[in-house]
Amino acid sequence: MTTAQHIPVMLNEVLEALAPRSGAVYVDGTFGAGGYSRAFLEAADCTVWGIDRDPLAVKNGARMAADFPSRLTVLKGRYGDMADLLADVGVAQIDGLALDIGVSSMQIDDPSRGFSFREDGPLDMRMGDNGQTAADVVNELAERELAEIIYNYGEERASRRVARAIVERRARTMITRTAQLANLVRGVVAKSRDGIDPATRTFQALRIYVNDELAELDRGLEAAEALLGPGGCLAVVSFHSLEDRRVKTFLQARSGNASRPSRHMPIDTVVAGAPTFQFIKRGAVKPTAAETRANPRARSARLRWAVRTEAAA
Repeated sequence: MTTAQHIPVMLNEVLEALAPRSGAVYVDGTFGAGGYSRAFLEAADCTVWGIDRDPLAVKNGARMAADFPSRLTVLKGRYGDMADLLADVGVAQIDGLALDIGVSSMQIDDPSRGFSFREDGPLDMRMGDNGQTAADVVNELAERELAEIIYNYGEERASRRVARAIVERRARTMITRTAQLANLVRGVVAKSRDGIDPATRTFQALRIYVNDELAELDRGLEAAEALLGPGGCLAVVSFHSLEDRRVKTFLQARSGNASRPSRHMPIDTVVAGAPTFQFIKRGAVKPTAAETRANPRARSARLRWAVRTEAAA
């Protein structure tokens, strides 16, 4: 993602949802290269707070802020902690929040970050600058733990075979490079008919685990409920079923339309009392055919959005 040229996924749809207006306060909880933030700032005389744990994103934000004096500030941290981050700068209520869940193009296109199986690089996968790396995980965790991570977060049916192959390989040599891991997985997982690389699901699983992405999403949704003022909009773009299912279940519960609780969701996502969100569009919004042609990475994107009611969180 480059600050000037990057066009984020489903930008037009997110703009329609948030409908930026002058004087309002918005949060871009996954700032990245700032595509959403720039669009909000250009659409109205509003204030935007960006949040990102990636030091490069924060640096991008500082440069972009020069284009919008006193209107854009990017905070270093996790969007799941946004209530505390914003409280520290005196912001108690916001009018809109955009979240683009998962790895950014800026991160995946840089081999040195270790997210991609298409180019060799260090097996890192951290979105921030601290914590354990993917190399730590594959070289240190027990075979059973690895199999569970790959199955639960990657939905990889061959997770046990992948875990066994990892353990056998690391007994001979440490796995420290993305190419090492990708080739190992390709050796035990058959290529799918749709042409998706056999390493895709294992890399996704490790990335989600390393960055605690699903728990982060849960915290971010709860923070949105606490921060958004009446009429404020929450717009979440997700890229795979694990994320989208969580967003859907949360918003259904908070809008008074909860179905039977999912075994994948925390118990406290099902609540009683007055609805705190109202759906404007039911179901997930998909990218247009034109967008997926122009940006194949958008093909799996799903947008869900809802408006905050006056009910207490």
